[in-house]
Amino acid sequence: MLLSDLGIPSDLAVWLAGLLLALSLLVGLLGGLIGLSLGTMRLPAMLMLGVPLPIAASANIFVSSVVGITGSYRHFRDGRVKLRLVAIIGVPAFVAGFLGGYYSNQAPVNILIALAGGLILWQGIELVLLAYRRRRDSGSEQAHEDQLEGSVGQFTVARTIGGAGASFVVGLLAGAIGLVLGSVRLPLIIRVMRVDPRIAAGSNLFIGMTMGALGWLGHVLHTRPDLALLVILLGPAIVGSYYGAKFTGRISINLLLLVMGILLTGSGCMMLLRASTAFF
Repeated sequence: MLLSDLGIPSDLAVWLAGLLLALSLLVGLLGGLIGLSLGTMRLPAMLMLGVPLPIAASANIFVSSVVGITGSYRHFRDGRVKLRLVAIIGVPAFVAGFLGGYYSNQAPVNILIALAGGLILWQGIELVLLAYRRRRDSGSEQAHEDQLEGSVGQFTVARTIGGAGASFVVGLLAGAIGLVLGSVRLPLIIRVMRVDPRIAAGSNLFIGMTMGALGWLGHVLHTRPDLALLVILLGPAIVGSYYGAKFTGRISINLLLLVMGILLTGSGCMMLLRASTAFF
């Protein structure tokens, strides 16, 4: 039975809609705990369940953008969104996100899936290694963060050009495959621009929210969105993110990073496997 049989304009099966609703709630809870929208988990799950990439990518980047609104407002109000940083790192991401979304239908689907899988696999491995390093070198990591205490960035010519260029590339891929990729951009802001992690987090969330909105606009200019799918994913994601944030601090961050890393690594491997079937 399809949702259209119930008078809802969508080709989704009822069982799939229910599963996606539960999935979005779970991802929202996990994302709220660690402060990310986790579209890198939502997108692979939709693809594995048979949702076509253009529709899944459009819905995923829309949800990731909207979920970031509340957090972005809080960071902006508290002074953790720096306009100079948004101009250097954000503007290239905004332009690239729109272009990636607009031209996503011109790239081979399996190449996009492979790119997404590679990025997600990389993020998963990074999270696993981060959990290991935090447990092994908690003291030295804190010392490293203390060196950046209050830093609003080092805007040398080399760092500015390097940061802007890398942000454009990340934004282009993110827009094309329907991801915000905030977890890729955040280390870039901290390590290349030498920004206080708290300021980097606030500015990154604001950049991701805006880039996601422009990426979604690029998608809908050539792909009709499934409005029912947007509602199914968005409502539980917002609720889950809210309640997940309330429990932040009650769960070991190292354990959470390890679990998330394992899940993302598995998701990336599944996407790469799916993409490889088109070439062999």
